[in-house]
Amino acid sequence: MPRKRPVFGSGRTLICGVLNVTPDSFSDGGRYATAEAAAERALEMESEGADLVDIGAESSRPGSEGIGAEEELSRLIGPLRKITRALRVPVSVDTCKPEVAEACLAEGADIINDITGFSDERMVRAAAAAGAGAIVMHMLGRPRDMQKSPVYADGPVAGIADFLARRISALSGAGIRDIIVDPGIGFGKTLDDNLDIMAGLAAFRKLGRPIMVGVSRKSFIGALSPSEPSGRLPGTIAACAVCAMNGADIVRVHDVREAVQAMAVVDAIKKAGAGK
Repeated sequence: MPRKRPVFGSGRTLICGVLNVTPDSFSDGGRYATAEAAAERALEMESEGADLVDIGAESSRPGSEGIGAEEELSRLIGPLRKITRALRVPVSVDTCKPEVAEACLAEGADIINDITGFSDERMVRAAAAAGAGAIVMHMLGRPRDMQKSPVYADGPVAGIADFLARRISALSGAGIRDIIVDPGIGFGKTLDDNLDIMAGLAAFRKLGRPIMVGVSRKSFIGALSPSEPSGRLPGTIAACAVCAMNGADIVRVHDVREAVQAMAVVDAIKKAGAGK
């Protein structure tokens, strides 16, 4: 069966729904850990307007130590089997382990979302061999240490764009056609770095690939307006709106219904401005 692909070019900002099947996610750990709960939530997000669903089984919150491939697969495979068979929209798997990627692609996943930017060439080969899409994210360091004084000598935008350009070259050279880039908000970035990236998203347009941003419920919102992750929906929507105005093609969110409505307004304003 051909792998499903996100549909770009409609003039609409796409919505990627976040589905965590982890017990320790920073935002909704444990809520969707069973196959039944995960499938129900995935179908709900699709009905709310998600254009793709991204499922992950390993927390990448700052300070997390990670888990082994066997444990990650034990969390993923049951939910993934149900989801890939039930959804009409593409399913992405958030993993940085080649063996996990291969197993999930064999179960029908359409895209691999690698927070390490496919820096392991085995990940590149796995996606290429399966004819899968790739979401290439930038991260400085690893989750366990990424927020310990990250530094970008010349500011974050230029360095991240250079990293993503090099990864695009490697992936396209391996035969991967569908490549999405993600500058990695919150992954080895200070508050000012995150703000600079969101303000400067237009610089990533030169890469010639769709841009995804993941700002949902993240700590930079709490730094600007003290709040727990569950109380950061207003800040999430504001950040998504700014990112979409500045060039993002996809916003990755927990709250799909609210993001769909917000992006409809943003897209209408962009269209009106383009006609002036």
